[in-house]
Amino acid sequence: MTDNTPRLDHVVLWVRDPLAAADFYEKAVGLETLRLTEFAAGEAPFPSVRVNDETILDLMPLTFAERMTMLPGAADSAGHPVNHVCLSLPRGDFDALLSRLAERSVPVSDLSYDSFGARGKATRSFYFRAPDGNIFEARHYD
Repeated sequence: MTDNTPRLDHVVLWVRDPLAAADFYEKAVGLETLRLTEFAAGEAPFPSVRVNDETILDLMPLTFAERMTMLPGAADSAGHPVNHVCLSLPRGDFDALLSRLAERSVPVSDLSYDSFGARGKATRSFYFRAPDGNIFEARHYD
C-alpha cells in the first residue's frame, strides 16, 4: 500500500564550501553525511546530510546559482537563506547538540519554553547560525 501523506523530503541550503558545511552539520549538529565522497571526487553535484529517514538537507554550492533555471528568477535565491529550519530532536539529542555547539563556540540563543510547532508546544528550543548564515532552531517535545 502506498502512503500518500505529504512529507518534507528535502531543503536546499546555499553554502560557500559544501565540504566545510558537511563537516559542520556532521560534527556540530550530529547529522549523517550523504554523497560526500562522491562530491569530493566530482561524481555528485552536491553533498547532503540526513535529518531522518525521510528528510535531508542538500548543501548546494553557491557557485551553482547561475545554473538555477527551473523557474524564472530562481538564481536570485542565492544568498537569501530561509528564515530558519527547525530540527525536532529527542531530549537527549537536544542536550547533546547544545554541548557540541558549545564545544565549538557556536553562539546559541537563550532557551525558549512552550514555543508552538508542528507537534504542539515544545518543552525547550533554541536557535543557532550555521557557518553559511542559515539559521536553525532545535527543539524537543518530551
